[in-house]
Amino acid sequence: MNDTQLKAALAKFEALLKAQSERAEHIKAQSEAINFSKLDKIIIGVCGGDGIGPVICEESANVLKFLLQDDVDAGKIEFRTIEGLTIENRIAKMQPIPDDVLKELKECHVILKGPTTTPQAGDGMPNIESANVAMRKALDLFANVRPVKIPDEGIDWTFFRENTEGAYAVGSQGVHVDDELAVDFVVTTTEGTERIARLAYDFARRNGKDRVSIITKANVIKTTDGKFLNLAKNIGKQYPEITTDEWYIDILTAKLIDPKRRRDFKVFVLPNLYGDIVTDEAAEMQGGVGTAGSANIGKRYAMFEAIHGSAPRMVTEGRAQYADPCSMLRASAMLLSHIGKQVESEKLERALDVCMYEEKKLTVTGRDTGCTCREFGEYVMRTVSKL
Repeated sequence: MNDTQLKAALAKFEALLKAQSERAEHIKAQSEAINFSKLDKIIIGVCGGDGIGPVICEESANVLKFLLQDDVDAGKIEFRTIEGLTIENRIAKMQPIPDDVLKELKECHVILKGPTTTPQAGDGMPNIESANVAMRKALDLFANVRPVKIPDEGIDWTFFRENTEGAYAVGSQGVHVDDELAVDFVVTTTEGTERIARLAYDFARRNGKDRVSIITKANVIKTTDGKFLNLAKNIGKQYPEITTDEWYIDILTAKLIDPKRRRDFKVFVLPNLYGDIVTDEAAEMQGGVGTAGSANIGKRYAMFEAIHGSAPRMVTEGRAQYADPCSMLRASAMLLSHIGKQVESEKLERALDVCMYEEKKLTVTGRDTGCTCREFGEYVMRTVSKL
């Protein structure tokens, strides 16, 4: 590494530090969370994304419109289709979210979003930031909430994954110092950590959960993970009726598959990267990533999505119409709850349990051996009508 390379790396690091400091100040200045009961009209944006995204997103929107038909007819809820969050458009404009698309997203209150493709090293595409990461930062969707339930095994987990910091905060802005050295960055702020911890503990209190587990690797990553752990523990002291425990991410992944221990867990709060990994493991235990939905919550905006990827191979092989909408439909149930439609949310959750696990009159296999996405959506709507 020569002096020129060192100065270039230091200049980039300085710019990153300034940007993250400004972001921390912005968090402090935020207003209170939106109150949906006081809105004259709730705008739901439907953003298909890439691969199978448009297929499963459209069908989930159909189910939502079915459940919310009276409010739609009365002008209290509006659905807006938002185009342009495709990998082709993002590459053409060299933006993770094109400016015109972001403007449309910001005109909505909640967003139902299909999976998007993220370029990775070696695939021949430009180095564009993940659309998910960019959206979480642009709309300040600081909490990724993922529930996992397996009643027969006594599992009822809710994960609160910090969404805008950690290893993903500046994931596309690392420094290739020279041919021998590359450096990425992990970001932890006081405001960012405290608000995700508080949300997790508030949820535990409201829902009668008596344990919150803080997940880090603070024994090795002492500065950022250590900060996250200590701040979250301090928030926990404000909830004396709730037991706080702490786990390192490596041993936690083992304990989640330990029948003797996993029933003890209730609510988790954890940094971005660890949350991404562990929630996929948990979803697989529930029945696969296609069975789990995800909520991305901020004070002003919220985005709901499947937790799986865009599955471009299914499109290439002509199988997109057989894509499984269940993960997106689970996310749709979370959307309904978020906007205050709890009765409708519970109906959809119950209908999905019936269709996926109990009756199973139709099964989505991803191929013509099962039903199509549209057929499964219609099955869910018929089931809702019977509840």
